[in-house]
Amino acid sequence: MIKTLTKFVEEECIPNEHRFEQELGVGAQRWSRVPPVIQELKQKARNLGLWNLFIPHEYEESPGLTNYEYAHLCEIMGRSIQLAPTATNCSAPDTGNMEVLIKYGNAQQKKKWLVPLMNGEIRSAFAMTEPNVASSDATNISCKLTRVKGGYLVNGKKIWITGASGPALKLFLVMVRSGDMGSELTNNYAESGIKSIHRQHSVVIVPANSPGVNVKRPLTVFGFDDAPIGHSELEFNNVFIPEENMVLGEGRGFEIVQGRLGPGRIHHTMRAIGVAERALETMLARVTKRKVQGKTLAENRVILEWIAKARIDIDASRHLVLDAAHKIDLYGPANAKKEIALAKVFVPNVVLEVLDKAMQAHGAMGVGPDTPLAEMYANMRTLRLADGPDEVHLFQLGRSEVKKFLKRTDAAKSKL
Repeated sequence: MIKTLTKFVEEECIPNEHRFEQELGVGAQRWSRVPPVIQELKQKARNLGLWNLFIPHEYEESPGLTNYEYAHLCEIMGRSIQLAPTATNCSAPDTGNMEVLIKYGNAQQKKKWLVPLMNGEIRSAFAMTEPNVASSDATNISCKLTRVKGGYLVNGKKIWITGASGPALKLFLVMVRSGDMGSELTNNYAESGIKSIHRQHSVVIVPANSPGVNVKRPLTVFGFDDAPIGHSELEFNNVFIPEENMVLGEGRGFEIVQGRLGPGRIHHTMRAIGVAERALETMLARVTKRKVQGKTLAENRVILEWIAKARIDIDASRHLVLDAAHKIDLYGPANAKKEIALAKVFVPNVVLEVLDKAMQAHGAMGVGPDTPLAEMYANMRTLRLADGPDEVHLFQLGRSEVKKFLKRTDAAKSKL
């Protein structure tokens, strides 16, 4: 499968990146339709068996790969970050949303939403981040869910919602504040050690065409709009949803979000390594041809150090990611938090450094539209914020190390 995917990415996806940009058009055209090349690539990928590769092997919907195996494939997709994940139906946020529905959705929700998502017929978005609260602490989420006859009303604002402006968007998974839903859940959460503050939220399905759903504007990242998917600001104004659109149960939002974010974080870092490899290749192509004062840049000692450090950092990143994927396979995401956090912090920073040096080697061309480097850099810088900023993961990692140290020292003292 690695050979098949590599051939598909190198011979089908990367050569079609320019066509994709041309077919997007300009202005409002960029949000009006899915470029035809996407549909063509999807059909080719499906014919090759390169479809829904991300679904963990423990689920019946899975093609049978472990997270460790998928990591190698995901890196290859990262080499054409615009096209390959979408062409193989392995792109965020759909991957995370499909996992939510696979793991937590009921039979009706799977039939109505999961099946067309898995077939690549529709797209989805996950609406969590809000403009007026510190959303890195999800207990702050304030978009309100109110119970009414026959269902619920959703009211609130969301921001930086990936996919919200996409032409194929059909559903939002929305994290809402539903309040303490009573004693029914109290015992279950007490037994599992979950604090009451973590049963104040729920996740609900909101059809994108529901009255009251208002996509206010697409947002840019360093000037890039990431069309036709984008990242948007939106409002939910008295949006009615039926009771059956509740996922898993009232007050189960944190359980769902934690189950979603762990695999999502590691998928991002898997793809990021492919981005770094392509950036390094782009730099090598430049420095082995570009001459200054009669010598190629590749003969410059400083440039060679850049290349060597990039190789060291990329390979170190790969080992961290594969270790995290292996731990997820063995123990599940909840018991691989440390390894996931290590990769989530380390890898994007490393890839940014590789991209920075690649841009520097290109001079002014490196920050312009004639190479993919600038857009790669913008996307990768975003990854240091997405799914939890570096500082949150560093805080948790540091706190964990302190606790382990104190536990060891206390145990040693008790033996004296």
